Amino acid sequence: MDTRTPEQYQGYEQGPIRPPSEAGSLLLRVMRNCPWNRCAFCPLYKNSHFSRRSVDHVKRDIEAIRASLEAIQPHLDRGAALPASPSPALPSFAPLDPQAFQAAWHWVKNGLRQVFLQDADALALKPEHLREMLQYLTQTFPSIERVTCYSRSSTAARLPDEALVALRQAGLTRVHIGMESGSDKVLRMVRKGATYALHVKAGRKIKDAGLELSEYYMPGLGGRALWEENARETARALNQINPDFIRIRTLALPPDAPLATEAAAGRFVPGSDDLMVQELLLLVESLNGITSQVQSDHIVNLLPEVEGVLPDDKDRMLEIMRAYLRLDPERRTLYKVGRRLGFLSGLGDLDRPEYAAQLARYCQQQGITPDTVDAFSAELIRRYI
Repeated sequence: MDTRTPEQYQGYEQGPIRPPSEAGSLLLRVMRNCPWNRCAFCPLYKNSHFSRRSVDHVKRDIEAIRASLEAIQPHLDRGAALPASPSPALPSFAPLDPQAFQAAWHWVKNGLRQVFLQDADALALKPEHLREMLQYLTQTFPSIERVTCYSRSSTAARLPDEALVALRQAGLTRVHIGMESGSDKVLRMVRKGATYALHVKAGRKIKDAGLELSEYYMPGLGGRALWEENARETARALNQINPDFIRIRTLALPPDAPLATEAAAGRFVPGSDDLMVQELLLLVESLNGITSQVQSDHIVNLLPEVEGVLPDDKDRMLEIMRAYLRLDPERRTLYKVGRRLGFLSGLGDLDRPEYAAQLARYCQQQGITPDTVDAFSAELIRRYI
């Protein structure tokens, strides 16, 4: 008999992350942290315990959002401006859960259409529990058009087909999978807990269930030793899956990531920005027979213009990367500095003489050269993670 005291409800919760594509979504936490939590490149949950939230607690979160929306609506109807947070000057807001109010207000501003289920692997919940949460969510908010979540290939691969179909029928529309790599060597090295075959099996199951699928690819994860294998094997897996989205997430090494410790000890040698562009070029060259949408929707990516729908935009994406690699080392240095500082939004910005002049002055003042720019770039990338 389980004699543990049931966890007390602590109010509306939000987890630490969501995909950039879910910036306007309501964040609904159905589990805490990550059930695997061993990936060498990820420090996010390393000092946290995994736990599943109960159906009742998630329903109470949904009710807290509903109560906040009901309090907000009269002010919207009158065209009144809303505060950023509950205010004693507005008695109708005062009794509300402050976190739920913030989330509801953000959701109102973004159209009340999208929901993201946190944290790292919502499919690790019991399918019947997740289905009940989804049904309650979509019944409470009929305006919802999209409900998405993170999951892991190892989790999705072992779910019965009918369970995934039932989740879609209950309201789930898209699953984000952190493939990172299709190479068994790379996956083993970074302790991903997945294989090429497992990624393919999980991706196909999700697609066959009628769910949209986002697969994440991490240029640089193989380091200098395995960059070609990382690109080729990932492309081979993606060609087998044909996901709806291929999302680029360039490797970053925050100091508390286990892989950063490996790099400091010389056991992992990170690739340069230029090498990661070569890797991404090889990946896109190797994508064939699929209709995925490639997206570069994260600040860590050096070339945000490398996105489009396959196969129509493949040649255009390849030419962007080739154009970058044709730049002389000094121009590439200016671009890397400008992009990492957020000064340049894409390669085309470098053609503006005033931008190039400002960046040249900055590099001179800071002592940044083609030989030192990668260390500068890596430090700025770490700050984004």
